[in-house]
Amino acid sequence: MKYSASSFGDFRCAHCHNLVPSSHIVSGVNNRNHCPYCLWSFHFDLFAAGDRLSACKGQMKPIGLTMKRGRNKYRLESGGELMLIHQCIECGTLSINRLAADDHPDSVMDVFIQSLSLCHSLRDRCAREEITLLTRREMEIVSIQLFGHYEELPAFA
Repeated sequence: MKYSASSFGDFRCAHCHNLVPSSHIVSGVNNRNHCPYCLWSFHFDLFAAGDRLSACKGQMKPIGLTMKRGRNKYRLESGGELMLIHQCIECGTLSINRLAADDHPDSVMDVFIQSLSLCHSLRDRCAREEITLLTRREMEIVSIQLFGHYEELPAFA
């Protein structure tokens, strides 16, 4: 079995092995499928969040951040809701997932920092799939949403 889920309730993260609570009260989301510690996910959904129709069930690596899609594509200037971008390590599918209330802000920032050095082919693929990958220009938005204030990235990032 590629995942450790019990009736899609609480599950053990296949990446970092922490126990992940799926309760809406804890996570603030209805369809929990990623770990709040390492942010890795499972490829459960096929067409819509919570449908659990994917046959893949592979692990999904967090590769970057975007903003929640609005009526007018991705509206970065609105300072909307941050979303995680995941890529399935089994089939390569890209998906976008809401952050959960108990996601560790430092882990989210780490994903953002790592995404600044993504390869061009993955950046181009996101663009083709109309996923706007956040860049260094949105660092202030990301920092304020995660920590409540602006923290500059170190010069080496």
